[in-house]
Amino acid sequence: MENTYGSSEKKISELKEGEQNVSVTARVIDAQEPRVIETKKGPRTISEAYLGDDTGRIKTTFWGEKAGSVEKGDVVKIEGAWTTSFKGKVQLNVGSKSTVEKVDDSMAPPEEEIPEEEPVAESQGFQQRRGGYRRFSDRSGGRRGRRE
Repeated sequence: MENTYGSSEKKISELKEGEQNVSVTARVIDAQEPRVIETKKGPRTISEAYLGDDTGRIKTTFWGEKAGSVEKGDVVKIEGAWTTSFKGKVQLNVGSKSTVEKVDDSMAPPEEEIPEEEPVAESQGFQQRRGGYRRFSDRSGGRRGRRE
């Protein structure tokens, strides 16, 4: 099903590193309070959460104004997110251009029915680098190039 970002909604187990405009509907299994970290671009506010659906769970980082926007037990629809990988696992990122909408509780399974599996990164490509995430805007498929 297409959404406003032109992407189809995916199950957590289908997520791969390096994807843009990702949409998922999932239950918040765990949510941390916002905190400030140092990046190459200076201090940034983030919060981390684990989200799950009937196929698995994924670590999710909420950046900037989205930090602290979900609570344990919420069922949320996220659009416009992107994926990276760290230590061999795919991670979901939610930023200023993403939307987070609380939806009906029945749209995700109860926490005890969410599998423990997390999506595994296929390559060591899009890893988090020291000092923050590196994103390229030239849409060259992630090839290294001039940063804009």
